Amino acid sequence: MVKVLISDKMSPNAERVFNDRGISVDVKPGMSPEELTACIAEYDGLAVRSATKVTAGVLSAAENLKVVGRAGIGVDNVDQNIATQKGVVVMNTPFGNSITTAEHSISLMLAVARQIPAANSSTHAGKWEKSKFMGVELMGKTLGIIGCGNIGSIVADRAQGLKMKVIAFDPFLSPERAKDLGVEKVDFEELLPRADFICLHTPLTDATTGIIDASAIDSMKKGVRIINCARGGLINEEDLRVGLDSGKIAGAALDVFANEPATNNALFGHPALVATPHLGASTTEAQEKVAEQVAEQMADFLLTGAVTNALNMPSVSAEEAVRLKPFMHLAEKLGSFAGQATHSSISEITISYEGGCGALNCNPLTAIMMQGLLSPLMEGVNMVNAPAIAKKRNIKVREVRSDGAGAYQSLITLEVVTENQRRSIRGTLFNEEPRVVEVKGIPIDATLGPNMLYVTNRDKPGLVGALGSIIGDAGINIATFNLGRSEEGGDAIALVEVDGEPLPEVLAEIADLEHVVQIIPMRF
Repeated sequence: MVKVLISDKMSPNAERVFNDRGISVDVKPGMSPEELTACIAEYDGLAVRSATKVTAGVLSAAENLKVVGRAGIGVDNVDQNIATQKGVVVMNTPFGNSITTAEHSISLMLAVARQIPAANSSTHAGKWEKSKFMGVELMGKTLGIIGCGNIGSIVADRAQGLKMKVIAFDPFLSPERAKDLGVEKVDFEELLPRADFICLHTPLTDATTGIIDASAIDSMKKGVRIINCARGGLINEEDLRVGLDSGKIAGAALDVFANEPATNNALFGHPALVATPHLGASTTEAQEKVAEQVAEQMADFLLTGAVTNALNMPSVSAEEAVRLKPFMHLAEKLGSFAGQATHSSISEITISYEGGCGALNCNPLTAIMMQGLLSPLMEGVNMVNAPAIAKKRNIKVREVRSDGAGAYQSLITLEVVTENQRRSIRGTLFNEEPRVVEVKGIPIDATLGPNMLYVTNRDKPGLVGALGSIIGDAGINIATFNLGRSEEGGDAIALVEVDGEPLPEVLAEIADLEHVVQIIPMRF
């Protein structure tokens, strides 16, 4: 039975979803790293929030783990590189808390603009310091958004409702999308001096770590206010403190910090700082949404193979999974055939999708074909880590797609270039069953059974009879026998399905036949 562990506190809706889908679930929040490592081997899935650290050590002990689901956006607590190498899918729920986090950003922007927390404390103390807390209006001010994705675009919409002008820096924001959002796309260097408020909504990467530092602050206008509900590491906190002390920055509102839980921080105690303890996703609605979403996504993957919001492999909807299933079988077999026929290092592969399959989501087809190709050559390959392995080994992968139909309604071609040769194989579906229709440019029509013999030979009389006699004399039954040739007397191939795996001496006898060039036993 499929088994999932929920290792962090989350809405009971997640447990309910797993139970409704027939998946066994254990809820064990608050485990130590040692306790998690000790028990993780028995689970197929792991659902977490931010508290659980899915480290290399945990993943090395996770012998049966297939998927880690993060109920939320950030996956800083999951070692994605090791997960990918181990073939574990890493998912998040990028949309479940988008509105909640965007609303928190707007709330913090208003709070820092009007000094609401400080004014609240002063009033509770009976001071009535009305003249001390002079704020600024948002109307007419320029909001600079760094990262205009799911959350940033919602912030832009809400800010426009407050009559602010919105400019945005995001390398992945297209001009068309910017126009639809009603924002002005600008470079980072242009955003800094123009913005009255700066809001961060970008992931934490090597490129964005410390994006707000002393140099960036020097470029900002005096009196700027900064809001961060994304990731703490985006801001150099020591530089921000200097900016606040000097008055260059009029105020900052932070929901996230470089080190969390943030019980001690250089910024704490500054009168111009508004701070909250990572509350961006902390609403009842958001917690229920992300818990339900991560459970549904994990259940879909574990039960049907559907992949949603994965960070280390192509996404496949439940509807796509059904349509792709027969093509997945075909792609894996074509890759496996090529892999078993390859005995030297691969430098390049080209995959062509033609006809009906060319209009599908081909990314998972490529991933599983690479799995089939690389599995005969190395251990531990699956469709999650196959692309990463290929990249690490400097294998160039190229896709060509065309939805125009030729001789077949759908046709997949895999061409493999090695240090010694270039070979190709083509396949299609007949009644949703995989069929090989060409090998090395030679037409053939064959199914691929569990045990196959791939024979390359010269097209000469008597070979078929001699080959059949050797197999028969060994007491092996021939299930199917398929032939193809380039031309009369030229290169020829045979794909023979046999019942059982031939002994090495049988293969050696076939290889010694006069016109046989090569024989390769294959398993599918």
